[in-house]
Amino acid sequence: MSAIRPPGDGRHVRRERIEVSIDSDQGVFMISVAAELAHMHPQTLRMYEARGLIQPKRSPKNTRLYSQRDVERLRRIQQMTSEQGLNLAGVETVLELERQVERMRVEMERMRRRTQQLEEQLQKEDQIDAAG
Repeated sequence: MSAIRPPGDGRHVRRERIEVSIDSDQGVFMISVAAELAHMHPQTLRMYEARGLIQPKRSPKNTRLYSQRDVERLRRIQQMTSEQGLNLAGVETVLELERQVERMRVEMERMRRRTQQLEEQLQKEDQIDAAG
């Protein structure tokens, strides 16, 4: 005689993988979750916020909400302090310099595009002058 197993007996578990896409700047993690993801104590996140190293979003009830980008920044700060031996003043300097470099990169790209436009315009004018 064979035993009849009821559904859900644990032998045949159906698993589904659900992927969710969230804007990396959207604040979705409360401080305890963000701290766990960054392998830090929540008080460390509060201290970093007070120093201006991180600026979490705020919910309508003023709860800190950290984004994926915030968590990555926290991990980066931790790497600089623990692996590279920087103090928080050094971290602030590095992050500010990186921000300046990014700003200059964007400006350089804008200038390259404008230079290309001007070169094309001069080339057209030269062709008109040569034809006339």
